[in-house]
Amino acid sequence: MASNKPRTVAGQDRADPMPAGLSTVEAAARLTRDGPNLLPGATPKSAWAIVLGVLREPMFLMLLAAGGIYLLLGDKGEALFLLGFVFVVIGITLAQERKTQRALESLRDLSAPRALVIRDGREQRIAGRDVVVGDLLVLHEGDRIPADAQLVSGQVDVDESLLTGEAVPVSKLPDPVVHPAAATDKDHPAALFASTVVTKGVGQAVVVATGARTAVGGIGAALANTAEVDSGLQRASAKLIRNLTLIALALALSLVLLNWLWDGRTLLESLLSGIALAMAILPEEIPVILTVFLALGAWRLSKSKVLTRRVPAVEALGAITVLAVDKTGTLTQNRMQVAQFVAGEERFDADSAELPETFHTLVEFALLATPLDPFDPMEKAIQAFGHARLTGTEHVHDDRSPTRQYDLAPDILAMTRVFATTRPEVYTLATKGAPEAVADLCHLPAPERAAIAREVEAMAARGLRVLGVARGTWQAPTEGAPWPASQHDFDFVFLGLIGLIDPPRPEVPAAIAECRAAGVRIVMMTGDHPATARAIAAQVGLSERAEVVTGPEIAGMDDAKLRERLRGVDVCARLAPEHKLRLVRALQADGQVVAMTGDGVNDAPALKAADVGIAMGERGTDVAREAAALVLLDDSFASIVQAIRGGRRIFDNITKATRFVFAVHMPIIALALLPALLHWPVLLLPVHIVLLELLIDPSCSIVFEAEPAAADVMQRPPRPLTASPFTLNNIGFALLQGLGIAAVLLAGHALLQHYTDWPEADLRLAVFTALVLALFLLILANRDLRHAAAFNLRAENPWLARMFAAVTAMLAAVLLIPGLRDVMGFASVSLPPTIAALGLLLLCGLWLQGLRLAWGRRLV
Repeated sequence: MASNKPRTVAGQDRADPMPAGLSTVEAAARLTRDGPNLLPGATPKSAWAIVLGVLREPMFLMLLAAGGIYLLLGDKGEALFLLGFVFVVIGITLAQERKTQRALESLRDLSAPRALVIRDGREQRIAGRDVVVGDLLVLHEGDRIPADAQLVSGQVDVDESLLTGEAVPVSKLPDPVVHPAAATDKDHPAALFASTVVTKGVGQAVVVATGARTAVGGIGAALANTAEVDSGLQRASAKLIRNLTLIALALALSLVLLNWLWDGRTLLESLLSGIALAMAILPEEIPVILTVFLALGAWRLSKSKVLTRRVPAVEALGAITVLAVDKTGTLTQNRMQVAQFVAGEERFDADSAELPETFHTLVEFALLATPLDPFDPMEKAIQAFGHARLTGTEHVHDDRSPTRQYDLAPDILAMTRVFATTRPEVYTLATKGAPEAVADLCHLPAPERAAIAREVEAMAARGLRVLGVARGTWQAPTEGAPWPASQHDFDFVFLGLIGLIDPPRPEVPAAIAECRAAGVRIVMMTGDHPATARAIAAQVGLSERAEVVTGPEIAGMDDAKLRERLRGVDVCARLAPEHKLRLVRALQADGQVVAMTGDGVNDAPALKAADVGIAMGERGTDVAREAAALVLLDDSFASIVQAIRGGRRIFDNITKATRFVFAVHMPIIALALLPALLHWPVLLLPVHIVLLELLIDPSCSIVFEAEPAAADVMQRPPRPLTASPFTLNNIGFALLQGLGIAAVLLAGHALLQHYTDWPEADLRLAVFTALVLALFLLILANRDLRHAAAFNLRAENPWLARMFAAVTAMLAAVLLIPGLRDVMGFASVSLPPTIAALGLLLLCGLWLQGLRLAWGRRLV
C-alpha cells in the first residue's frame, strides 16, 4: 500500500503530497462509458466454425457416407439412427471445444498485462483492461504501459520501438499540467504510449486515452490474444493420425473390393463393411486427448497459483532436471528487515530496544541515501527502521529533496543522492551500495578495506545482505560549475555497514526436499554476496556443498570449463543478468532440461532461453512475464514444485489415455475385419462403432484427464524431454491388451456359432455386450498398471462412477428399448447370451491381469 507521506522526485525542489487518483466509483463509471482498455484482437472460434471443422474430419465424413448408404438400402431406421449420432458427436465435440476454449480464455485473462494505479489514495494492482481515462499510473522499470498517458512526475526512459522501430530508449520529462492532446503528439516530452516499455526510472502518469483510441490502436497494431502453438506431442500425434488414416483408407478399400468382387456381396454392403473398418482403425481421439489435457492441465495449474502463458510448456514440466531459482522472493519472503549495524569496532543488533547515539549518523545517512517512498524491499526496510528509531530527532529529513542523484552503474554498485545545504555552493552527499563499491568510493587504504571485507564475510555468513554507507561534502568550485561526471570524483567518509535479512519462506525446505526426491536439482542464481547465498542455501536445505561460483569467475571461464564447474556447484552468486543467460545455456548444453525463475527486465533473455521460464507474478515486471512460459501468481517456490507435480501428472494421464485408445481400437478392428474375411455374419456395423465412440471419447477426455497424480509421481527421476506416449513399449502393450480381448471375443463367437444354433442376433448380442463391458474393464486396467483392474475401482477419480453409470445406461437402452434394439440388430435379452457375455468378460479380465503381471511392470 502506498504511503500518504509527501512524495519526492529527483530533480524537483519541493515535495508534493501523493495524488489520490480516481475513486473506485468514478473509475467504474468511466469503464462503463468508454469500455474496456482492449485493442482489437482475435475473436474466439464460433460454434459454426467448430461444426465445420468437425465435419471435415475423416471419421465424420465416413459417418455421413454410411448414413447415405443405409438410405439407399432402404433401412431408414438405421440411417436416421446413424445420422442422429452425427449430431450427438458434434454436440460432444462442441462441448469439449468450448470447455477447452473457456480454459484458455481464463488463462489469457490472467496473463493479460496488469497496471499499478492509485485509486482512493492507495496503490492498487488491476488488470490492464480495467484502466480508464484519468487513472493515475505508477510506473517502474520493466512495466509495459497499459494506455496512452502523460508523465506528471518522475523521469523515465521508454522503449518505443513498437511504434517507431528505433531501439534506443526515449527519455521522458514530467509535465504536471495534463494535456489530452499528448495522446496524439508523439513529440510531446511527457507523452507515453500504450504497449511501450519503461526501461529505466520511476514516475507517475495520467491516462489520456485507452483501447482503440490509443496510438497503437490508431495505427492498427492490434494485439491479438496469445497465439497457441502446437506442442511437440501434438505435432507427433498429427503425423501419427495422418499415417493411420492412409492405412485405414487403404485397408478399407481393399476390404470393399474383396467383399464385392470375391465374396459376391452387393456394392453397398461392401461399402458399409469398408467404412466400418476405417472407422474402427482411426484413433481420432488422440488429437482430442492432447488438446484437452494440455489446456485443462494449464487451467488446473492456475488453481495452484501457477499461470501458464504458453500451453505447450505444460508438456516440458515433467522433464525438468534442473531448477535455477533466484534467492530473493522465491526462496525467501522478500520482506527485508534491518538486522545489524556495524560502525567501526561497534555492533548493534536491530532487535535491541534503543539505538545508541554512535549509530545515529549511520542510520541518518542511510535514510538520506534512500528514496522517501521506495520500491526496493531493502530500501523499505531502511526507511521503516529509521523512522521507527529516529522520528522526533534532528536525524530525520523527510522535508529534503535531492538536487541530483547518481544511480547504480555496472562499474559502480552504489548510488549517491546530493542535497543542498544552507550554503548555495556546498552540498551534502549520502551514499549506499555494495560494501566494496562504497569502500572504493571512500578511497580507503588496503588494510581498512580488508577489515571491512572480513566484517562483510562474517555478516554474510549469517545470511545477511550487507550494504555500505558513506557521507560526503562537495563544494562547487564556481557558481554554475558542472557536476562531476562520476561518483568517483567526490570525497566520501565511510560510516559503516547495514546488515539486512530476508527470512526464508517456511514452505521452502519441504519443497526442496520433494524436488530432490524427484531427481530435480536446485541451483541458486543470485546477485547477492557468496556468503549470504551460501547461508540461505544451508538454511533451506538446498545444498550441503560449500563451493560457490561467482559472476566474475564465470566471466573468466570458457564454455567447456563452465559446464564442468556447474556439475559440482549448486550456488551461483554475484551474478549479472548476462551471467544467468550463459548459465542456462551451459546447463542445457550439458544435457539438462532447465527451468528458471526471474523477475526483472534483464532476466527476460534467460527466461526465454530456458526450457521453462518462470516469472514472478507479484514482483515481476511485465517484460519478464511476457518472456516466461509460466507465471507464479504468489511468487512461492512451493508453487513451482506443484507445477512440476502437475506436469508429471498430465503426461502420465496422456500416456494412460493413449494406451487405452490403442487397446480399445484393436477388438473393434478385429470384429469389423475378420468376420468379413472368414465369411461370418457381420458383427459390427457403423452404428455399433458410433455407439462405442460415444463411450471412448468421454473416457479419454474426461475420465483419464481427471486421474489423480500417482503416489510416487515425485519419487521418480524426470522423464527424458524426448519421451512420448507413442513409444513402442507403451503402444505395444496397448496392442497386446486389445489383441487379447479381440482373440477372446472372436474365439467365443466361433465356439458359440459352432456349438449352438443361436441366430445371428443372439451371437451379436453376446459379443457386443462383452465388448462394451470390456471397454470399461480396459479403463480400469489402464488407470494404474501396478494393480489389478478390480483394485482400480477405488473412487479417487470422481468421473469413474459416472462413466460406469453411463456405460450401464447406454447398454441397457440398446438392449431393452425395442426400437433401438432392432436398429442395432440385437435379439431380445435372454439368459444364455447374457451368461455367454459374462463368461467372455471374465476371460478378458484374466487376459488383462496376466498381461499386467508379465509386462506391466516395464511401464510403471
